[in-house]
Amino acid sequence: MTELSYENNERVAIEVEDHVAQVRLVRGDKMNALDPEMFDSIIRAQLALSKARGIRAVVLSGEGRAFCAGLDLASMATVGQNDPTPLTERTYGNANRFQEVSVGWRKLPMPVVAALHGVCFGGGMQIASGADIRVAHPATRMAIMELKWGIIPDMGGFQLWRGTVRDDVLRRLVYTYEEFTGVQAQDWGLVTELADEPLERATELARTIVDRNPSAIREANGLFGTYLDLKPDEILMEESIRQQRLIGTKNQMEAVASQMAKRKGEFEDP
Repeated sequence: MTELSYENNERVAIEVEDHVAQVRLVRGDKMNALDPEMFDSIIRAQLALSKARGIRAVVLSGEGRAFCAGLDLASMATVGQNDPTPLTERTYGNANRFQEVSVGWRKLPMPVVAALHGVCFGGGMQIASGADIRVAHPATRMAIMELKWGIIPDMGGFQLWRGTVRDDVLRRLVYTYEEFTGVQAQDWGLVTELADEPLERATELARTIVDRNPSAIREANGLFGTYLDLKPDEILMEESIRQQRLIGTKNQMEAVASQMAKRKGEFEDP
């Protein structure tokens, strides 16, 4: 049984089917550009998903012609005036409001698969980078665009790109804000794989994930969220702690039984 407390609105909509939450940016007339309402809606969606029961994977996409065109400059021009909170204030755990819309996806207990098409610029690129897996159309237009406006990527990108993109390539993309394609993004590590129908492929991956032991998926997801910051001995211990929690549980035994019987597993949600 799925339990999700979230009200769809004019910025972000969520639909759940068979343990997969389809999270869609629905400002298609503006190419899903980021305005204050979009920031708030994304964070509300993340919070609802973090508390949900029965959701084992998330697919993140954008409606219309684009995943996300980045900041809506017109609507964001007065943000500093309306909200004087300094960027250095940690209003969401380890992040500020703008960082949370990207890094918040990594804080979810379940994996997130992003489907990218059209354009994925600036803040949109950082939000996509918050997903665990990114599927892009080969012709997707992408750019780390912040320096065009005299600022740096500040929505969590540097944390999310660490260990994914080669340092010199990332420097070039940031310094020059050059546009690149989904094909190039895959070569550089910004995209996981390419598909002519990225939403269809992302959903297929999510459905594969939900057929696995959800407890093990969550433990693996948690380990992925910390291992880059740990020392070798700490990684080994973290593996052991998480494995100890899984071995012998009902879901783990069902994983074995279903594999032996060559049938679909019947798991309980954590």
